[in-house]
This record gives sequence, C-alpha cells and structure tokens, in this order.
Amino acid sequence: MTTTTIRIDDDLKARIATAAERAGKTSHAFMVDAIARATEDEERAGEFQGVAGERWKKFLKTGQAISWEEGRVYLEARVRGEKPVRPRPRTPR
Repeated sequence: MTTTTIRIDDDLKARIATAAERAGKTSHAFMVDAIARATEDEERAGEFQGVAGERWKKFLKTGQAISWEEGRVYLEARVRGEKPVRPRPRTPR
C-alpha cells in the first residue's frame, strides 16, 4: 500500500470529519471509501460508454433498432421477474 497526500480546504475537512463520525468511520476510511466508490462509478460509466459506442456503430451500419414501446414492454416484464421473448431489431419503415 502506498501513501498519497491530498490537499483539501478546512471547510471540506470539517465536513468529512462530521460525515465520517456519523458513518462510524475514521476520516481516512471515509475518504478511501469515497474514492473507491467514485472510481467504481467511473469505471462503470466507461464500460457503459464502450457498449453504447459499439451498439451505435452497429445501428449506423445496419439501421436496425428496437422501438421504444417494444423495449419498454420487454424491460418492464423483466423487472416483474418474467422471461419475455427478447424483441428483434428491425429496420424502421
């Protein structure tokens, strides 16, 4: 494990101390957890952007898509725990 120094203003330092105490953690543990969460969020966003970019390229190449209505109905069924048939992409008319 390495050590990294960060500079934060006094107001933020006090806010971190208050939030950490409320969470039952040290300020250090609170900051490490916050950095880990922010890193995971950014990694997830990067993965999402990568998948979205590939799907956009495929759409531009084929012109095929699923209508909003079909996608919404499918996703709502999945949320209810059902196993609906996945909508098939097609070229709009």
